[in-house]
Amino acid sequence: MSHSQVVTEPIARRMLNKVPEVTLVFWVIKVLATTVGETAADFLNVDLGLGLTATSIVMAVLLIAALIAQFELRRYIPAVYWLSVVLISVVGTLITDNLTDSAGVPLWITTVVFAVALAVTFLVWFRLEKTLSIHSIFTTRRETFYWLAVLFTFALGTAAGDLVAESLNLGFFVALLVFAAAIALVAIAYFVFHIDAVLAFWIAYVLTRPLGASTGDLLSQPVADGGLGLGTTGTSALFLAVIVALVIVLTVRNPRVGAISAEVAERQRPLPRRR
Repeated sequence: MSHSQVVTEPIARRMLNKVPEVTLVFWVIKVLATTVGETAADFLNVDLGLGLTATSIVMAVLLIAALIAQFELRRYIPAVYWLSVVLISVVGTLITDNLTDSAGVPLWITTVVFAVALAVTFLVWFRLEKTLSIHSIFTTRRETFYWLAVLFTFALGTAAGDLVAESLNLGFFVALLVFAAAIALVAIAYFVFHIDAVLAFWIAYVLTRPLGASTGDLLSQPVADGGLGLGTTGTSALFLAVIVALVIVLTVRNPRVGAISAEVAERQRPLPRRR
């Protein structure tokens, strides 16, 4: 085997980083996606009359298709990645809704269960990979852990958001303020007190889910229920339009997103075998 074959073949089995850089635009799209997850689930379930079971099946099939496409890619493609995020947001909402509405599981129990599931995912991920950083998602196993963690963050965020807004009777607006304040505290802890970046990211990632859900409920729910009465149709369409616009901008401005630097590629390069 030639030296070039030894060098290139192991690299070919790895992917370029499959997750976008964590910028302001990242967080904006993330919150918008979580809002759509809440409102779109209600739109399909209630407004279109599909029912919780049919909506769950349809969205689960769409999510599986999107994730298959995402896993087949070898680098970060904004349209495919964010489509997967939007769909996993809807499915995460539906998982919690099925447990609470259909199975009658109390919200505090679903919150605890998903928190434990997320913690176990992180524990196994770190034990096997020695990192939870999203800047190192360049193998299939790491990407599998990543999307599993994302799913649990959405389900956990939905349960926690509903627990604060409904079970504690604080209302959608107060719940929005609570989670916005929590995210602000995480930002202060990171920028001022310099807590671990990976820890800060995942805490904020969890908290943006109930923030988005509370925003979606506040905008879409009837005034009598504490919302602004804009409806799930208009709210979902508006936020989806903004997501699409931002994804187009990301794609046009940087068509080679996900490209790996020469330095990172060199670190991935295996040593040649001794003859």
